[in-house]
Amino acid sequence: MLDLIVRGGNLITPEGLLQADMGVLDGHIVQIRQEIAEPARQEVPAAGLYVFPGLVDVHVHFNEPGQAHWEGIETGSAALAAGGGTLFFDMPLNSLPCTLDAPSFDQKLAAMRASSYTDFALWAGLTPKNLEYLPELAERGVIGFKAFMCNSGLPEFPACDDATLYEGMRLAAQLGLPVAVHAESEALTAHLAKKMRAQGSSWREYVASRPVFTELEAIGRALLLAQETGCKLHIVHIGSGAGVALAAEAKSRGVDVSLETCPHYLTFTEEDLERLGAVGKCAPPLRSRSEQNGLWSLVLQGAVDIIGSDHSPSPPELKHGNDFFALWGGIAGVQSTLGVLLTEGWQRRGLALERIAALLAQNPALRFGLSQKGKLAEGFEADFSLVDLTQSHTLTLPNLRYRHPLSPYLGQTFQGVLVSTWLRGEPVYVEGRIKKPSEVRLQTRKL
Repeated sequence: MLDLIVRGGNLITPEGLLQADMGVLDGHIVQIRQEIAEPARQEVPAAGLYVFPGLVDVHVHFNEPGQAHWEGIETGSAALAAGGGTLFFDMPLNSLPCTLDAPSFDQKLAAMRASSYTDFALWAGLTPKNLEYLPELAERGVIGFKAFMCNSGLPEFPACDDATLYEGMRLAAQLGLPVAVHAESEALTAHLAKKMRAQGSSWREYVASRPVFTELEAIGRALLLAQETGCKLHIVHIGSGAGVALAAEAKSRGVDVSLETCPHYLTFTEEDLERLGAVGKCAPPLRSRSEQNGLWSLVLQGAVDIIGSDHSPSPPELKHGNDFFALWGGIAGVQSTLGVLLTEGWQRRGLALERIAALLAQNPALRFGLSQKGKLAEGFEADFSLVDLTQSHTLTLPNLRYRHPLSPYLGQTFQGVLVSTWLRGEPVYVEGRIKKPSEVRLQTRKL
């Protein structure tokens, strides 16, 4: 007897849309058939609904341990599930301690197992302070190493100079793990910030202090170091079409690089900061309409591999003040990623549903070696969501799952209504209610 049958849904598979039944046993998809005749302990009617693979968000900051009052694993993972997500990769900052060695990894792992509603993976840091600890972190099961090429904003997590990044990439290549980089030039952004601060401290001066070329300069260096070391490179939150084009050209030459952008770069432009204020502050900053159009063009062409939320919230008081440079930067958006792609992508630009599933689930799982995650196919874990694409929803405070009622997406109307989210065949989100699954698991790269 099967544990679960999802009846008659429109399954979004890599091969295309398929109207079929999906059978689940022991947490895995074991049958995809036009009609499954076997009995099951539970059946879920899905006629007229679309079945997406569970989202894999490779870039979140849930800030626990140490700063759960900024977000926390419980509220962050609940928001992920409420947006169709079943797996997140938590960044090594802004938790305290940052994940820089085996003890800090163990501390974060314990917190994840206690509080998460979904599966998870853990990034470790790559900084001038912890090169010697990369092997023990790899042994613990980190998904990869995260480095900043500019000031992270935290003294506990210093930026990598070129020598540290080179040596870290060499070691990561030996360990078989990728390095993710925040690619903005520290020398240029620090210089321009000083120059622009002399003129003012509004969002306009902040944006002007981090122009596109400061992103391109750092992307170029990271690509060169990856090519030299043979390291698998992942460039996070590329904010510009020009940045994607630069990295995509290197990829065409054989550099082992994957490209990530974020929903906020696909939704908002720098002009929106007049309205949003610090709720829309991020680094790299929101770009011009022309850069956004270029970014969308490259997404539609298939040049972008992964879309991650870069969910990075903070308490409201850190978003208030007259000096835009001093306000905390970070977008709260993990709950809205699928909504953005369905609205801005599928509804408005004709982005295929299969491509959305690839950007949000299949490609992340493939890139990071998670062999049983990311797609609806027999043998894969039964992580999925059911979505009614005939309906729309508006993000309001009562249905916002974050610890703090802050998000640039509040008040926006999105195409699609999420009906439920399932982790290994267990419901974790059903029509507004969150439920703890029987088990959550650390996901590690298959070396």
